[in-house]
Amino acid sequence: MSLQTRKALDWAQLALILAGIGISAYLSYVKLFGLEPYCAGAGDCEAVQTSPYAQLFGIPVAVLGLGSYLALLALWWVKRSDWKDLGYMARMAFFFVSLVGVLFSTYLTYLEVFVIAAICPWCVASAVVMAILFLLSLAELLLGEPEVAQQPVASKAPARTNKAPARRRK
Repeated sequence: MSLQTRKALDWAQLALILAGIGISAYLSYVKLFGLEPYCAGAGDCEAVQTSPYAQLFGIPVAVLGLGSYLALLALWWVKRSDWKDLGYMARMAFFFVSLVGVLFSTYLTYLEVFVIAAICPWCVASAVVMAILFLLSLAELLLGEPEVAQQPVASKAPARTNKAPARRRK
């Protein structure tokens, strides 16, 4: 992958992560303060937000979403800066978090359509954002490391040879 492609991929991921943070922060705010979500007549956000599926182990699903987007932001920063040589591990973790996120979003979308019988446009938007993040993460893993021009590095260590050291005469 070219360095230019890598940069475009990085900035697209950042834009999507920030969009996901905005969506999930809004839904968390609405849920935590018991407000009615604004849906502009498109769907029934209230039915989805007040359903028994809007919480997992007592934690609002929107808060879990916010946590996942914040984790993706931290992983994005680590992989982009290769902080403490953890770039590769951060790429793998980013893929894993986005995979779990897209699977969970798919499950929640299934619940919206077939169980709750109501659609929340905010939730669908978050699911789409997570799905695109997953696809970009998959592309990043499949395309590999960016191509960087190799510069010769001068070594301070003495050159090694395969020859045994000469024996000293007495």
